[in-house]
Amino acid sequence: MNLFKIDHKVILITGGGGVLGGQMASYLLENGATVIILDYKQEIIDAAIINLKKVSEKVVGFVCNVMDEDSLKEISDEIIFKYRKIDVLINAAGGNMPGATIGENQTIFEVNIDHFKKVVDLNLFGSILPALVFGKEMVKNKQGIIINISSMTAQSAITRVVGYSASKAAIDNFTKWMAVEMATKFGEGLRVNAIAPGFFIGNQNRDLLINKETGAYTDRGNAIIRNTPMKRFGETEELNGSIHYLCSDASKFVTGIVVPIDGGFSAFSGV
Repeated sequence: MNLFKIDHKVILITGGGGVLGGQMASYLLENGATVIILDYKQEIIDAAIINLKKVSEKVVGFVCNVMDEDSLKEISDEIIFKYRKIDVLINAAGGNMPGATIGENQTIFEVNIDHFKKVVDLNLFGSILPALVFGKEMVKNKQGIIINISSMTAQSAITRVVGYSASKAAIDNFTKWMAVEMATKFGEGLRVNAIAPGFFIGNQNRDLLINKETGAYTDRGNAIIRNTPMKRFGETEELNGSIHYLCSDASKFVTGIVVPIDGGFSAFSGV
C-alpha cells in the first residue's frame, strides 16, 4: 500500500497563480493529483494555467477573492458540481505590504495601521474564510485536509515585519484551533495542519535580503544566514515534500501541527 499516493485527490490551492502556490501546484500535478487554482485576477490565472498544463491537463483555475465569502461560495458550488468533492485545501494566498513593515530608521510608532490591517485581513481572514467555506463541503464527506501557510516570523520576534508576523502568529493558533474543532465535532477524517517556511527569497522580500546594486546579501540577509544552521536560504521546491506528506494518508493521524521548513533556524539559539 502506497501511503503517499495522491493521484485520486482533488486539491484546491488559493493564491495558486503566485510563486509559492504555483510551485506546489506543479509538484502535485506531477504526482497525479487534480489541482484547482484560485487567484484574484484572470490574467494571473491564465498565465499560471498555460505553464501548469505543460505538466498535466488535470488543472483548472478560477478567479476568486479569498476575502469575499460570496465569491468563495460561488466557486465552491462550481467545484462541487464538477468534481463532487474537495480533498485538500491549501491556503497559499497571502503577502505583505510596505507600510506594515517598519523601515530601517523607523519605530513601531510609525507603522501604517491601514496597511497593517490589510496584511492581517489577507493572511488571516484570507485563510479563515476559505477554510470555513470549503471546509463545510469536506464535512459533508467526512473527509478533508486543510493546510495553512505559517512562517518563521510567527514563532520569534523577527524585526521589522510586524504586520506579517502578527497575522502568521494568528494562523498558528487558528490551525490548532480548527484542527481540534474539526476532529472532535466532525470526525477523524478532517485534518488541519500548517507549514512554516523559513527564509526563501521571493519578490516580496528580495530587497530586504539582497542588495539591488551589488547582488550581495544585505545586513538582514547575512543575519538570517548566521542564524540558519544550514547556512543558506531555502528553495521553494523544498516545501513540496512536507506538503505531499500532509496531503497523503501517510499523515492520517497528524492534525494540529505546524511543520518548520527552515534549515534549522527555529532550533538554533544563535550561540
